[in-house]
Amino acid sequence: MTRFRDLAALDAAVTQCRACPRLVEWRERVAREKRRAFADETYWGRPVPGIGPADAAFLIIGLAPAAHGANRTGRMFTGDRSGDVLFAALHAVGLANQPTSVSADDGLTLRGTRITAPVHCAPPANKPTPAERDECSHWLHSELTLLAPTVRSVMSLGAFGWRAALTVLGEHGYAIPVPRPVFGHGVSVDLAGDGLPPLRLFGSYHVSQQNTFTGRLTPAMLEAVLREAADYAGL
Repeated sequence: MTRFRDLAALDAAVTQCRACPRLVEWRERVAREKRRAFADETYWGRPVPGIGPADAAFLIIGLAPAAHGANRTGRMFTGDRSGDVLFAALHAVGLANQPTSVSADDGLTLRGTRITAPVHCAPPANKPTPAERDECSHWLHSELTLLAPTVRSVMSLGAFGWRAALTVLGEHGYAIPVPRPVFGHGVSVDLAGDGLPPLRLFGSYHVSQQNTFTGRLTPAMLEAVLREAADYAGL
């Protein structure tokens, strides 16, 4: 596994990845064909790196970039309705300097918080395959290695991110309970390992339109988990 000197080097390497043919073909086709509303824009059309400071105490793990969101703008959760919900909540609890994220140069900054994903390319139907998830997993492993000195809480948006988080934390030496903790909104689990700082994993329903439009996930529900995770991280 490649070692990176810092997160900037990791992020730069992520954007050059072409390991998954199906994802490469899809992300680039979407970038060429575009959505009518964004016909005049130049799509990013590449893997999307994480965002946030290199000394983050709080790591948020999603699923994968949206075809016309992050695959268009080049920034996680930016330019779609899922991001609208997430960044509004991050701003409400004091973790973002503004409530919106519309482009990579809009001035957004995160406080003590980094956002990443187990899969860095937009997948068809928002569903990466298990093989694509596994192929991409080394990026998350390297990211957590670089964040290890400071990260104290991890929050997964959805069951996909929850499973990825447990796997990578286990690879880093944290003892994962058996049977594995089951994902749920508001669920949390304390993890420890020899010589490792205590860490708490939090679960939240994903900020997908399916969840937010139906009321399965409300802003208040999301803010409650964000606030608890931020408090645990000392933010």
